Amino acid sequence: MRPNDETSAEHMRALVAGRKLALNDLMALWEAPLLRFIFRYVQNDAEARDLVQETFVRVYLHRERFRPESSFSTWAFTIAANLCRNHHRWRGRHPTVSLDEPTLNETNRHDQIVCPGSSPDRSAQQNERIDALKAAIADLPHDLRTALLLYEYEELTYREIATIAGCSEKGVESRLVRARAHLRKKLSVLLGTSRPPQPILMPQRG
Repeated sequence: MRPNDETSAEHMRALVAGRKLALNDLMALWEAPLLRFIFRYVQNDAEARDLVQETFVRVYLHRERFRPESSFSTWAFTIAANLCRNHHRWRGRHPTVSLDEPTLNETNRHDQIVCPGSSPDRSAQQNERIDALKAAIADLPHDLRTALLLYEYEELTYREIATIAGCSEKGVESRLVRARAHLRKKLSVLLGTSRPPQPILMPQRG
C-alpha cells in the first residue's frame, strides 16, 4: 500500500517550518516504495540505495519548492525518476562490469514467486524467464522504462505518471503500449520463442 499523501504533506510542512526530524518521518514512509522503483530501474542494490539517499537529500534541499496542495508521491517519484535518468546517462558513458549481485531479493524476483512443490526444472525455467524480463526492462529507453515501472509495479495512475514524466496522459498511454511491444519483442528473442508466455510480462492490475 502506498503511503498517505496527506500525512506526507504534513511532514513536508513541518520540514519547511524547520523541524528537520520530519525528514526521518518521510523516510520511514517512502524509503521502501522509492527503493523498489529505483532498484527495478538500475538493477543494482548498492546503486539503488545511493540513489534513494540522494532522493531524500534533494527533498530536503528543495523543500521550499514543494506545494502543500500537491501530491508528495508524484513529487518524490519525479525526483527519483530524474536521478535514474541521470544515472542511466552516466552509466552509458561509463560502462562497467559490477561485481555486486542484486541483493534486494528483486522484490520476490519481480513479484514472481515459486509455488511450494515446484520442481527444480520448473524453478530453473521460471528464473530464466525472470532474468530475461529483467534484461528486457533494462533495455527499455528511460521514458518507456519509467512509465512501465511506475504503472505496473507502483500502480500510479496515468495522471500521476504524466505529472512525473512531464507529458500528457495520452503520452503515458503511448509509452506503455510501446514499452510492452518492446518487451514482447525482446523476450521472444531472449527466450527463443515466437510468442513469449504472457504471465512473465507483468502482474495484472486490479
